[in-house]
Parts: sequence; C-alpha cells; structure tokens
Amino acid sequence: MDLKELTILADSVGEHWYYRSKFEAVRWMLRGVEPKVILDVGAGSGFFAAEMLARGGAVEATCVDPAYQREFDEERSGKPLRFRTSCDSLAADCVLLLDVLEHVRDDRGFLRDYVARVPRGAHFLVTVPAFSLLWSDHDVFLGHYRRYRLSNLEDVVSSAGLRVVRDAYYFGLVFPVALARRLARGATPGTVVLRSDLRRHHPVVNRLLAAVCRAELPLLAFNRVAGLSALCLARKE
Repeated sequence: MDLKELTILADSVGEHWYYRSKFEAVRWMLRGVEPKVILDVGAGSGFFAAEMLARGGAVEATCVDPAYQREFDEERSGKPLRFRTSCDSLAADCVLLLDVLEHVRDDRGFLRDYVARVPRGAHFLVTVPAFSLLWSDHDVFLGHYRRYRLSNLEDVVSSAGLRVVRDAYYFGLVFPVALARRLARGATPGTVVLRSDLRRHHPVVNRLLAAVCRAELPLLAFNRVAGLSALCLARKE
C-alpha cells in the first residue's frame, strides 16, 4: 500500500475492506502457484507480503520501497520479513508489483529491469488502477502518471518479456459507485483538494463492502469489463 495512505489507516490496514479484498484477489490470481520467496516491490507497509507469509506456503519475503526511512528485519509466523530501500539480489520466485507501475514514468523500463534480474519461471503479480475516466485528485495526490485498461497492462507486461497467465478487472461491483462519485466531483465547481479517496468506515459499512467484494471473487475469471483495479499474473519463460 502507498505509504501516504498508511497515515489514514494506521494499524487498521488489515481490517479495511479494500486491502482485505485485494489480498483475497491476490490469492485468487496466484491459484496453482506456490511461491516460496516473495519480493514485494513498492511494498509500503508490507501488508501483502506479511499476509502471504502468514497465510500461505511462502518461507521468506523482502519488501522494497525507496520511501522507507530505515532498513530493518521482522518476522511473520516465524518467517523472515525484510524491509529494504533497494534490493540487488533477486532470487525470488514471486514478484509483487501491487499498485506500483502507475507511479513510474517509464513503466516498461521499470518492469523490464526486474524481469531481467529474476530467475526463469518466476511469476509476477501486477495490479494497477483501472480506467482513465476514473482519474481524479486521488491520482494526483498519490503521484500517479496513468490508469490502465487490461489491454494496456497486457502490452506493458508482454513488452517486458513476460507471458500473461491470467488477468482481470476487480472491484467491479463497486465500480459504478466510484464512477458516479468521480463524475460528481468533476462537475462540482470549486477548489480542487488533493487527497486520497481511502477512508476509515463504520464497521458495518466496512463489513458490507468486504462482503460485496467477496461475492465478486467467483466471477473474477470472467470480468474483462470494468473495475477499479486491473490485475495480471505473468511468468518469465
């Protein structure tokens, strides 16, 4: 997750409907893949890597983010979890790039660099914000350069030398609500305030949104229509 949003959720990241639902989508995308060594690029809080250590077969994970103020080591479920500002040794068999490429001006070159440094057979799981029509002050606040359609993401992934295994849109059931909010905001005159759309919610609302997203998971394989996020699992051959 973006470190700019960590101050909003603090220690409740793991309970927030958006991140909890996205982790379940990550697990769905990785079905049939049994990663052991995780490299989480642009990891922020390290939520996803930590969850994969706690709830999967991974034995170690490294979180890389240049925004870290210091480098340190922790453990999750008795497994090493490292936090680094950079990483030269890339023995990972699974690379997570979760909402990262949109922050990079040269997304193709950035991805190619990581692909070149990992072993053949390594999987890449990439998520990015979807659809330019959802562009708002949220994207500006977080430092995004673009939003993607699945076809754009497939092109970027393939140009880096990866084979697409599967891809889909997610958060499709909440897409109409998000679109209506963005359009309403754009139609309302006034001063633009740069901010994240991420919010804490009342527990009931949080559970309801999580349930809606959970109901969408069985349909994920078929969603090439709409969603807040585009997800892609790819493999280095």
